[in-house]
Amino acid sequence: MQQQAWVRHSTHGRRRIGVSMFDMAGRVALVTGAGQGVGAAIAAALAARGAAVAVNDVFTDRAASMVAAVEAAGGRACTAVADVTDEAAVRAMVADVERILGPVGILVNNAGIPADGIALQRFTETVPADWDRFIRLNIHGVLHCTHAVLPGMVVGGWGRVLTITSDSARTGEANLAVYAASKAAGIGFIRSIAKEVGRSGVTCNCIALGTVPPAGFDPGADPDRLARQLRLYPTRRLGTPADVAAAVVWLASDEAGWVTGQTIAVNGGFSTS
Repeated sequence: MQQQAWVRHSTHGRRRIGVSMFDMAGRVALVTGAGQGVGAAIAAALAARGAAVAVNDVFTDRAASMVAAVEAAGGRACTAVADVTDEAAVRAMVADVERILGPVGILVNNAGIPADGIALQRFTETVPADWDRFIRLNIHGVLHCTHAVLPGMVVGGWGRVLTITSDSARTGEANLAVYAASKAAGIGFIRSIAKEVGRSGVTCNCIALGTVPPAGFDPGADPDRLARQLRLYPTRRLGTPADVAAAVVWLASDEAGWVTGQTIAVNGGFSTS
């Protein structure tokens, strides 16, 4: 919805005249794990508001397909193929993105292990080798990407760092102890760097998700299980990628400039603590 033209002075003396709410023209966003699912929805939503979007994925074809979709809708995008657990690969990726699109002002740490790749298992039945992929992706991946783009945001006097986490990080989850711990680490990290860079115009927040089914989810496959699950949600529905993307757009905008160090639950009321 178009808003009436307005004038705003930021804390850093910038003036934006005649822009509509959530306008991101001139911003560059890097979204990890954006070749499909929630990440793809986030990339599309940011592009729809005018941001140039770097689509990260470990698979070239998925990233390229998403870039084509953004460009077909009139947006600007580029592929950013890299494994975020590889620090050198992340630095090379960011250098390429900034050469093509410009300095990264919005980072969305979204890359994660798909739900169908996470097995429920009691902690005492796991071994350290089972923990590694959660730690590498949910902790090291977030650290690598943030470390690569944060100095440029500080120098530029504006930035948004967003990490997609899970309600399991806030409430705990039986049989998912290491996954929950790795997601909780992201929350502690974001809270800490928010205090380091806030005076530079950079905000850092997390979005904690309830259940967002993957593409191809068939609600009729196990109706009894679905009914039990829905009873946990006051909204009586599961989440969608669009629900997550809407929260990202707000937190990545100028309008959320006084929100930092927070974990915003997008979970249909599953947990209000």
